[in-house]
Amino acid sequence: MTGKDVPGLIEAKDSIPLGTKINVTFLGNEDLDMRVAAAKAVRELGFVPVPHISARRLQSQAQLEEFLERLQEVGATEHVFAVGGDPAKPEGPYEDSLAVIRSGVLQKYGVREVSIAGYPEGHPDISDEVLWQHLEAKSAALKEQGLDAVILTQFAFDTEPVMDWIREVRAKGIDTQIRIGTPGPAGVKRLLAFARRFGVGANAMIVKKYGFSLTNLMGTAGPDRFVNDLAALLAEEPTSGRVGLHFYTFGGLLATSKWAHEFTAAQS
Repeated sequence: MTGKDVPGLIEAKDSIPLGTKINVTFLGNEDLDMRVAAAKAVRELGFVPVPHISARRLQSQAQLEEFLERLQEVGATEHVFAVGGDPAKPEGPYEDSLAVIRSGVLQKYGVREVSIAGYPEGHPDISDEVLWQHLEAKSAALKEQGLDAVILTQFAFDTEPVMDWIREVRAKGIDTQIRIGTPGPAGVKRLLAFARRFGVGANAMIVKKYGFSLTNLMGTAGPDRFVNDLAALLAEEPTSGRVGLHFYTFGGLLATSKWAHEFTAAQS
């Protein structure tokens, strides 16, 4: 959710299991008060806030500490997501999320678990070599500092690169829990727009495997096939370790939470 999504969270709250982690984004067009208010709402409604820390948007260590202090006041610092962020050039001292992790500031404000980014299909602006170097370095830094870690990935439409990437993570000796980014139900045009923005593969073959067609852009698409196929593949490979899902609510919090509730009920 974003800072503007508190009304949507209230609308969706009855469809979301208590204790669910809900990420709160760090957008350039939202301010400190909005981010903190959103994290507070998540907490007060019985969920677990995971505020984003956008490294390259931070103008100073003082700004980072102010953010964490305000979050701590509302009980929202135990879990955070450290990410580089959109700006090509840092606005302050933190070039990337690794720099934030290595700063030693997080623990001062009660952070216990840090989510870090994973990119099964790569990143449009960062080489695979650098992505792997940073994933290993961040994993090692968090372990050295006694902080728990979660790898939270960019969303995907295709299980094959996801499984290849999971195998590579485990081959590198990283046994951290992985949460695979999964688009909640949304309009096809909207999904494709996000795919283009984030460099996610969306060719005709891949989207057909996911469950919609590039020739029919008027409908909506849900992740049923992707989730079922991924679950089957993971069941065949117990060495995949701890793997869960993280939902990107492109179609809104209510639509995603209702889908998850109905999907889970159908499995029981």
